[in-house]
Amino acid sequence: MTFDWSLILREFITLFVVIDPIGSVPVFLFAVTQVPAALHRRFAIRAVIVATGVLLLFLMGGQILLEALGLRLGSFQIAGGIVLFLFALTMIFGDSKPSSEIEQANRNHLSGAVFPLAMPSIASPGAMLAIVILTDNNRNSIPDQAITAALLVVVLAITLGLLLLAVQVQRFIGETGASVISRVMGIILATVAVDAVLGGFDTLGVLNLDTAATLSATSSH
Repeated sequence: MTFDWSLILREFITLFVVIDPIGSVPVFLFAVTQVPAALHRRFAIRAVIVATGVLLLFLMGGQILLEALGLRLGSFQIAGGIVLFLFALTMIFGDSKPSSEIEQANRNHLSGAVFPLAMPSIASPGAMLAIVILTDNNRNSIPDQAITAALLVVVLAITLGLLLLAVQVQRFIGETGASVISRVMGIILATVAVDAVLGGFDTLGVLNLDTAATLSATSSH
């Protein structure tokens, strides 16, 4: 079995952007303000385990659910791409991820590791959509989807590592740094979203991206 490293890198970047481990650090720090320090480690582990379960559930059953409802994946790709694009716009122009989710935590009286840390901070709607799009059963074999699952686990492991080192990370990047990183990731996510929409049109047969790429390459010469 040969690996397409460029595709693997692209999937890793996509998952890293939509999960946004760095953006979850300020949310974690606020959520544990009234939690005893001895429980911070357990708090972080619980949040990541819950987020992992939710995202793996979408990875395994998201497309099956769509097909059971009679929905075409191409339509989901287009809808998902639009939602991801709007999500990216909020990252670029709106409140940063930490700011909006810290506000949610405050309104809900620090309800624990599940909300808002596991959901929607780590297992965000954008992450759920991205997982289903990246594991298209019609395009990707079981080994390909296993690679995506492994990349997901790697990103979540990075998230857990950053949460366990949250105080040091926050001291290093500060709130301004977290906001800047969130906006840069938003730009990357917007590009991924547009590509998902184009891929959806290609899946539905509305566009033929391979032909368009060939014509573009021919005209450039």
